[in-house]
Amino acid sequence: MKFCYIDESGTGKEPFLVMVGVVVDSLRMHKTKEMWDEFLGMLSDVCKRRITEFHTCDFYAGNGLWRGIDGPKRAHIISAILKWWGRRKHHLIFSAVNKEVYKQLMAENNLPEGCNSCWRTAAIHLTLSIQKSHQSIPDNKGHALLLFDRKVEEENHLSEFIFRPPGWTDEYYERSKNDSVLNQIIDIPYFGDSKQVLLIQVADVIAFILRRYAETTEGHISLDYKDEDQRLLDWIGLISDRCYASSALWPSRKPAQIHRIFNRLTPTSLQKICK
Repeated sequence: MKFCYIDESGTGKEPFLVMVGVVVDSLRMHKTKEMWDEFLGMLSDVCKRRITEFHTCDFYAGNGLWRGIDGPKRAHIISAILKWWGRRKHHLIFSAVNKEVYKQLMAENNLPEGCNSCWRTAAIHLTLSIQKSHQSIPDNKGHALLLFDRKVEEENHLSEFIFRPPGWTDEYYERSKNDSVLNQIIDIPYFGDSKQVLLIQVADVIAFILRRYAETTEGHISLDYKDEDQRLLDWIGLISDRCYASSALWPSRKPAQIHRIFNRLTPTSLQKICK
């Protein structure tokens, strides 16, 4: 059994929204959670106050309680997080939405049924990609339970979508007549507070890095400091090593129309990350 902890970055005025699921085997989940809690304890010692939640956006910029940690040390900590994740041998999967393209597809009335917001579109794409990837594993016993960070205005909509997915979803993962719908997804999704569901915070770290990389690479924002582009490339390399195969997210061999829509929504730079 797999637990997929999911968070997103870019729900404000940013040009891209990126959603990441960190996929953890149930047999090794507790040790990973304990190690992350120890990391928060280490940060608490540095900041001289109890840290219960790691917000990457504030940490990266050195805002608020992170002002006392200089830029190179913050970058070193992010590198350490990504290397630690790699050593734990867990995986990750992500989806992304170019908000301008989303608006164009909405104006053209070309969005699939149920994709009524950028957040929901990313969540649906992520869910279908997990289904597509897991069903290809022979004798797979790693069905996935989805755990999202709280999103009150979206929770009922996404739960209903996964409980009764529209017919177009069959085409995305090529459901056979003998398989039940979304048979690799356990139940409807669950939503929790990232202060309590700690591994959601790991998803936040990766989602921020992916978004920052896409927005700087594609010219939407400028780099903040010297060598930031190289540092982002190094982090993307660490992320790429643990990503699900691109064929589950952006099929390029004989893509169906629904694949073309999600491919169009995803920033080009991010489609090149997965192997």
